[in-house]
Formats: sequence, structure tokens, C-alpha cells
Amino acid sequence: MGTVPSSVHGSSSPVVRTTGGPVRGRVTEGVHVFLGIPYAAPPFGAGRLRPPRRVEGWDGVRDANRLGPEPPQVAPPSSGGPDAGAGEDWGAVAEAFAAVERAAAAQECLNLNVWTPDPGAAGLPVMVWIQGGMFELSSTAAYDGSRFARDGVVCVVITWRPGAEGFLYLADGIANLGLLDQAAALEWVRENIAGFGGDPDNVTVFGESAGAMSIGALLAMPAARGLFRRAILQSGGAQHVMSPEDAARIAGTLTDLLGVDRDRDSVASAGVGRLLAAQAQLKADLLAHPDPARWGASVVTTTMPWQPVVDGDVLPGAPLDAVAAGSAAGVDVLVGTNVDDWRLWLVVSGAIGQITDEMLTGPVRTYGHQCLAAYGLDPDAALAAYRHRYPTAGPGDLLATAQTDWWMRIPAIRLADAHAARGATQRTYMYEFAWASPGLGAVHALEVPFVFDTASPNAPLFGPLLGADPPQELAGAMHAAWVTFATTGDPGWPRYDPATRTTMRFDTTSVLVHDPRSWERALWDGIR
Repeated sequence: MGTVPSSVHGSSSPVVRTTGGPVRGRVTEGVHVFLGIPYAAPPFGAGRLRPPRRVEGWDGVRDANRLGPEPPQVAPPSSGGPDAGAGEDWGAVAEAFAAVERAAAAQECLNLNVWTPDPGAAGLPVMVWIQGGMFELSSTAAYDGSRFARDGVVCVVITWRPGAEGFLYLADGIANLGLLDQAAALEWVRENIAGFGGDPDNVTVFGESAGAMSIGALLAMPAARGLFRRAILQSGGAQHVMSPEDAARIAGTLTDLLGVDRDRDSVASAGVGRLLAAQAQLKADLLAHPDPARWGASVVTTTMPWQPVVDGDVLPGAPLDAVAAGSAAGVDVLVGTNVDDWRLWLVVSGAIGQITDEMLTGPVRTYGHQCLAAYGLDPDAALAAYRHRYPTAGPGDLLATAQTDWWMRIPAIRLADAHAARGATQRTYMYEFAWASPGLGAVHALEVPFVFDTASPNAPLFGPLLGADPPQELAGAMHAAWVTFATTGDPGWPRYDPATRTTMRFDTTSVLVHDPRSWERALWDGIR
């Protein structure tokens, strides 16, 4: 690999050789930008619903100045998509997705973007971002890595297959294609990042929500071992995965909707458009009829029919257990959550004012993920405990707190505990994001623009969450901590250990706190 100087329209335009061929980027405000570089072959034709294959080479210099296509998904976040949640005219939905299918054919939708301060440099730290989206979305459009490059880091943002494309489980020896895509992207980084000035031996994966949960799985994946040196998990841990039994139920429902046999070739032959329409119908049915006996308890609680599956091969066992057994040995980990993580969804949906005590203490089959029993709690005892802890909170806010604990807070603590217990060969750090956006709180995904140092009301996707005047000093502090961790393995505060549980609480004034969630740990002890 290497860099070849070039010139386009009289301005410097970098060309870097990769394993697929040379790519030409652009320079914007001193940062070298390369967009839409394929890291694997298009997952169509012979590769449909199968593990990623090596990228196919190209002749000549490939232009890398535009975002690449996104993998097929029910609601592409950057380009819009059919409103599959509205109504039940599934024939119309399938027809709407036909355009997605035509656009997807033969496209190199497994691609990545690179921002680097200097392709001619050597040994720069590398950060690879894995975005969230309930394992149903995959887009690089909202993530600008230029501030990382400004501060001496080579930043990479990747796509990967979500939904059934990435997580359909048919018990046929093929599973977790979305995770294998992520591992393939990391392999591409190992082989090519030196040509962009990066150090392939100093790679940090970082991600939020489903992206962080993906990293929790990568920490346990044999196929990902040795591909990264550090990991940052934002509002996601190593706990939420699907059993093969529940995943098989989802696959059976999907193939019934498609009217095809339960095998990979039959599903692939249905085409992208029909598959996306069936996914949308399945999700609507799950939300309308949350019966654990039909879907499986984990699916009803998460409302995520597509997520990593403990298949015995790609994921040999539960990721948290694997980390406790040493699968993440030698990997430095920084993990944390937002104070009001799950409140976002209740506020945005308007449900926060509609939750009642009856719903909180009612049966799962009736109320699904809006009752405390769905999370393994004794509903009456848990409601009394949360109400005692938060005496002025209404039922909706109490549910949001319990959901934050189950989804994010307790899994983060358990991951930190499991990782720190392995000793001094790896470092563990914990943070909590506490800055409250006006009218929302410190909700899910709010920390992302602060990490990227793009906190602005005009920021793509995240801007509406930030209010009119997000604190730039907080963005500077979080971004600097992430850069320092990626560079040295130390974000700038003491390590986490189960004795003190030292945690950095980020706010307009950031402070160190010790064991800030002891009450929550006690309440959730023994509940997974």
C-alpha cells in the first residue's frame, strides 16, 4: 500500500493504493477524506445472504468523493424509505421496496469512509466507528470523522448488513452476517490503513447502542480476535443477544410471510424488496401482539427481531460469559451510558405520559416491553422500589429508568466488572454522560455529537436532540478523552475496579464519582 500524489483541477487530491486498487480522495480544511471505499464484494448474486467475500479489484484510480450505497434496510436513514409502520397494506409496502431492490442490485454497499490528517504519515492511532440503529439500520451519512483527523487520528466509519440481511438464523451453519461484515471491515483496516497513515496495531473500535452491542459481541468472536487493541462501548454492552431457539422462531415467521421454504436459497430467491416488506410486517406484528410464547421473551422485551445470535460458531457462547473467561484479554475497554438513556423513546413516541401503574405491574402478554415483568423484575416490588428512589417521578419516567437500567446501565457495569476482573493485562474505564438536553434529559444517542465534536443544532440526525446551545466545552472534553484513550489506552482518569467503581461523569462540569449506581446493582442482582 502507499500514497501517490495527484492533482485534480489544480488542487492537491490524494491517491492511496489499497488491496482493491488505488482510490482518490479530497482535501477539506486540511483533512484528507476518502468516501465509499468497498471493503467486501457486493452481497448479492452468489453472495446473497452469505458471509462477506473479499473485495473485487478495479482498474484505474477509483473516485472516493461520495458516500457509498447503504445496505438494504427497512428505513434507510439518509435516503428515506417506505413508511412501513403505517397501515397494513403489505402489497403496497412490497411495491414501495421494489425501488430499494433495483437500487441495491450489484451495489458495493459494504463500504467505509476514511478521514486522515496525512496519508503520508506513519503510526497514527486508528478509530473505527460502528453505528447504532436497533440492528435494523446501517448508514454512515450522519458521522463526520474530520475532527478526529484534525486531532491526529485516522477515523474510519463502516456500513454492515442489518435486519434479516445481517441476522437471519436458519440453523444451517451460517449466522451473524452483520458481525462478520464488521470483522471483514476490520480485516480491511488491518491490511490497508497504513496507506492512510494509520497504525494497524493500534486500532480502537467504538460504537453506540447496537454498534456498542456489536462490539460486545466482537469482544467474544474468534473471527475478530487480534483485529483491534481497544474498544469503546457507548450505551451498549455484552449482554443482549438472542438464543438460537428464539432466532429460529423469527426465521420461521419470516419465511411464512414470504411463503417460501425455510432455507437460505429460498429466502434469497424472494428478492430484496419482498424480504424488506416481510421484515416490516413481522415487526408490526411483534409490536401489536407481544406474546412471549410466540416470539420468545427476549424478542418481546427488546422488540428487536434481528440481533446477534449465540450460534455456537461465530458466537460460541454468551459474550459476557466469554469476556469473563478472558476472550477480551489484552483489549483496553472504555464503557458507559447516558443517565436517561431509554427516556428518549418514551418521549419521542409520546408514551411517557400514557404509562400507568396498571401497565407497569400488568402481564407481559398484554403490555409487552411497557411492563416491569418483561425485564425479569417482580413488578409490585420493583415499582415500590423505584417510586421510593424517585418519589416525584410519574409512571412513564419510572419505566424509562427501569428500561435504562435493563438495556444499558446494568449491562455496562457487568461488562466492566467482567473485564476488570481479568487483571492488569488490560485496562477498564467507565463513564456516565449526564448533560441534560432541554425537555429531554441525558437521553440515548445524545453523547454521539459530543464524542465526534460536532455538537451543533444543525448536526445531521442528532441536531434536534441538542437544543439551541449545546456546551462546546463538554464536546471538547469528551472528544479529547476518546482521542487520548485511542492513542494511549488511558482516557485521563483512574481505572475502574469492582472495589471503587470509579466513573467519570461528563457534564458541563465533569467530575469523578465512585460506585454511582450501587442501588441499581443491588436491585438487578441475579436478573439477566
